[in-house]
Amino acid sequence: MLKIKNLLSADDLKKEDLLEIINLAEDIIKSPDNFSNLCNGKILGTLFFEPSTRTRLSFEAAMNRLGGKVIGFSDANVSSSQKGESLKDTINTVSQYADIIAMRHPHEGAAILASESADCPIINAGDGGHQHPTQTLTDILTIHLYKKRFTNMTIGICGDLKYGRTVHSLLKVMSLFDGNNYVLISPDELRLPDYVKKQVLDTHNMKYVEVQNLDEQIQNLDILYMTRIQKERFFSMSKYTRLKDSYILDNEKLSNAKEDLAILHPLPRVNEISVEVDNDPRALYFKQVKCGMYVRMALILKLLEANND
Repeated sequence: MLKIKNLLSADDLKKEDLLEIINLAEDIIKSPDNFSNLCNGKILGTLFFEPSTRTRLSFEAAMNRLGGKVIGFSDANVSSSQKGESLKDTINTVSQYADIIAMRHPHEGAAILASESADCPIINAGDGGHQHPTQTLTDILTIHLYKKRFTNMTIGICGDLKYGRTVHSLLKVMSLFDGNNYVLISPDELRLPDYVKKQVLDTHNMKYVEVQNLDEQIQNLDILYMTRIQKERFFSMSKYTRLKDSYILDNEKLSNAKEDLAILHPLPRVNEISVEVDNDPRALYFKQVKCGMYVRMALILKLLEANND
């Protein structure tokens, strides 16, 4: 049974909890019918104060496939926050209706604040540029399904490493596993923040190099985790325009890559992966989307179990 009652941050995921969720997700993939009624009578509240397609729909699909029901909103403009209602009051209200809540919010730390007011488990579905732990569970499940291991790999992470909450969360969770090498590929302006390097990479003695050129590194990689340059994180449109096409993965670049390279992307994609790559068997990002649904099914079951103890 999980030792956590909420999932607010990648920091919450200890190794045993992580493996428990991943193992259950793989069981669900093998025998989905065995899990199709386990949430009968349960309600998931999806509170998305920030736009989302994959995360919100994967949570809803997960609960529906478990036999539960879903309530919530997909736009803060249709919630009472537009009338001035505080987040605390919104959470207090919805937790009277729902058995578990998945929440996305543009402000860092919002999930922690929500957990202090809720009468049910809270899942952080993304808070600002800070954390996105369920995307990390998705990434980890995808890696395990297709690479069959978490260690002894060279992992390239490319794109927006400064604002990329998926990047920060992934590195925190991968710090639980030894023996990997990390290649951090970004423009100077979007390098991994010093606090992440200090608190995560350096603290856990993770081996890494920082480079700007993807072409010079791609032949060494076992995993390539691509990310988009996030327009919504920039205050300067001219700076975004200058950086947005810093990296474009195409078939020419992949001609130098390993035959068993795993290409991941948290999506949405803009220009950073050419559509011609979609037909390459190494492109796993749409399979990764399906993994997200299964791992969220596992997480919902585990958190409901932990809170019923």
